[in-house]
Amino acid sequence: MTTVIRARRAVVGDRERACAVTLRDGRIVAVDDYDAPLPTGADEVVLAGDEALLPGLVDTHVHINDPGRTEWEGFASATRAAAAGGVTTVIDMPLNSIPSTIDVAALDVKRATATGQTTVDVGFWGGAVPGNLADLRPLWDAGVYGFKCFLAYSGLDEYPPLNREQMVAAMREIASFDGLLIVHAEDGPTLDAQPPAAGRRYADFLQSRPPVAESRAIAQVIDGARETGCRVHILHLSDAGSLPLLAEAKAAGVRITAETCPHYLSLFSEEILDGSTHFKCCPPIREAGNREALWRGLADGTIDCVVSDHSPCTPELKKFTSGDFGEAWGGISSLQLGLPIVWSEARRRGHTLVDVVRWMGRNTRDLVGLADRGEIAVGNSADLCVFAPDDAFVVFPERLHHRNAVTPYAERALAGVVRQTWLSGAPLTVTLDAAQDPAPRGRLLTRAPAPEGTHELA
Repeated sequence: MTTVIRARRAVVGDRERACAVTLRDGRIVAVDDYDAPLPTGADEVVLAGDEALLPGLVDTHVHINDPGRTEWEGFASATRAAAAGGVTTVIDMPLNSIPSTIDVAALDVKRATATGQTTVDVGFWGGAVPGNLADLRPLWDAGVYGFKCFLAYSGLDEYPPLNREQMVAAMREIASFDGLLIVHAEDGPTLDAQPPAAGRRYADFLQSRPPVAESRAIAQVIDGARETGCRVHILHLSDAGSLPLLAEAKAAGVRITAETCPHYLSLFSEEILDGSTHFKCCPPIREAGNREALWRGLADGTIDCVVSDHSPCTPELKKFTSGDFGEAWGGISSLQLGLPIVWSEARRRGHTLVDVVRWMGRNTRDLVGLADRGEIAVGNSADLCVFAPDDAFVVFPERLHHRNAVTPYAERALAGVVRQTWLSGAPLTVTLDAAQDPAPRGRLLTRAPAPEGTHELA
């Protein structure tokens, strides 16, 4: 079947334009002028005047937690939330599931669990932990998109951090096959030297994870990447003070990229009330001035990507009764909300939909080498998002598709409404009653070998 979607606004490459996008056999086969003739026998979809056509977004930082902690989140609920948020590809993190994805056997378990449950396409990260150096190449050969490590305690005993020597050893091994190491960059010894987080005061929690913990860890990653030639990526940057380190490393030719998250770009510590543990994440949400500096780093390209770091848990683990930041699980659920959160803040600062698509689609796709998505272009997978940028809505947690209705965005008004998501050339149906929706048709992705020199972000 052939379908033509006509849009008065569409993000195509580095600009917005009116166009007609032709889809056939799950691919984009033409991008023509808006009034291009309709092919014989084709279906026609004409978007409303207030709608913009975007490529489906690629979220490379999602904790699905399945199997093992499916009560936190699972493939079925997470990928339905992604579809409702205009995200058509997610890459699943190697922890909070049981087992962690630190060897091929665990990857096989995760893929078997995901089979038949995914509404959107799903790929997988592997893990780098003490003792699994010999498992890295087999995991890469089995199709993971890279390897995640921590430089401080992860919060889970089954996923311990690497020390500096272990990190460099992992970098050497990963560099030998031109893989990618992604790093939770907080320095363990620095965190251990702080007063531990305890009690209801957000200021105390913030003090327990100071900015210097990030800058020291990032400096170690840069030194290791310079020494080994490994490609590295800094996860969920919250410390704007580390931006000069990253900019200098990039200018010197270190193969390093960085991401930040919607919560660091929209929330700020001065608004967080004591006991409000639904705001807890690691690294933490910092001051309003820090937030604005992160936006400047995104604008000048020092920060490459924006991803959700969707890290859900059950309401009980957030310790709402006690409001104790030391005891509460750290993580924010925003997979369904990432696009409107970022757009709400981006438009206030003069950014365009082209910018948002670059940060949340093209650059994330380039990070993991998924060349056939994240952009409306001939030959790409026909994964699309119909977005009304001037519409708005209020976040009601019970209407989200995340498994648990826990979010710091409750009752916030956000700009931009995802009205429809297309996967492989056909619209997805996601309602509040999952039992009434069509069978999931997302694919499980396996990394394909990339041509030499294609790993660097634009």
